[in-house]
Amino acid sequence: MFQNVLGFHLQFLTNIPKIGGRLGANVPRSRSKLAWSTARKLDGQGMKIGIVGLGLIGGSLGLDLRSLGHRVLGVSRQERTCDIAVARGAADEAVTDLALLADTDAIFICTPLAYVQTTVAQLIPHISLTTIVTDVGSVKAAIVRDITPLWRNFVGGHPMAGTAESGIEAAQHGLFAGNPYVLTPTEATPLDAIALVESIIRPLQVRLYHCQPDEHDRAVAWISHLPVMVSASLITACLSDADPASLKLAQLLASSGFRDTSRVGGGNPELGLMMARYNREEVLRSLRVYRETLDRMIHTIDQQDWTTLEETLQQTQAARTRFVD
Repeated sequence: MFQNVLGFHLQFLTNIPKIGGRLGANVPRSRSKLAWSTARKLDGQGMKIGIVGLGLIGGSLGLDLRSLGHRVLGVSRQERTCDIAVARGAADEAVTDLALLADTDAIFICTPLAYVQTTVAQLIPHISLTTIVTDVGSVKAAIVRDITPLWRNFVGGHPMAGTAESGIEAAQHGLFAGNPYVLTPTEATPLDAIALVESIIRPLQVRLYHCQPDEHDRAVAWISHLPVMVSASLITACLSDADPASLKLAQLLASSGFRDTSRVGGGNPELGLMMARYNREEVLRSLRVYRETLDRMIHTIDQQDWTTLEETLQQTQAARTRFVD
């Protein structure tokens, strides 16, 4: 099946972009006792995969994983959500009891950040020591720090995908295709655990990256967490117009530009709150830099320095393609 499992795993890892180019800092050294059982699972056989939290991300994962031949077992706090997940094809079976996941190969924790640690702690009495656990949270340093002592076979993860909607009703096929999916293993993370998670998410057609948890949090503060705070502030600023007629006209005239810039600020409030709470230092750092940049913009316009303003806008026009197509 696999003549050299360790060699296979190392090849698996070295083919993945390492953010910052620090391969040695990002490839864990440890080997678990799961090598041969993991190799069997990597041989294309359908796995039994658990998903805790059947919202947009968990539900979308379930839809895609079932279409790939895996058996998906879901757990949610609400029976109604479980019923909808099964009816929509996001899970083969879904209940409110974590005991359902007792003999799963891997479990995705798709709860809000505030519940990840307690969910893993509640899972431990039910699952085998060989079960691989991963999460989808948008903050990694705090999660990896808290979960690693509880469960050795934990791999931090973050799919960079989503919509303005939330809940199982918003789940959709292909949500992750073409988007980045970041794994944040540490030196203590077993190679077998990483390889198994990779084998599950690669067929989702994601762009797979590895980085350290703190590197992840600093990067996503710029391109995910800061935009939420800025977008929310934009909406708040618009609502502060003291002239009711002006505000009403602005609401009537709002079109694609406002729709694009306000989308993330008008999304699920719980996500924005968890970003700020669990990635507080990096969010504050990015907000302070943004405030300084905004102050310079105000000064430029106040001084009617149109040449500098044009140069700035030309620079940002060129720079945007470095982030998005």
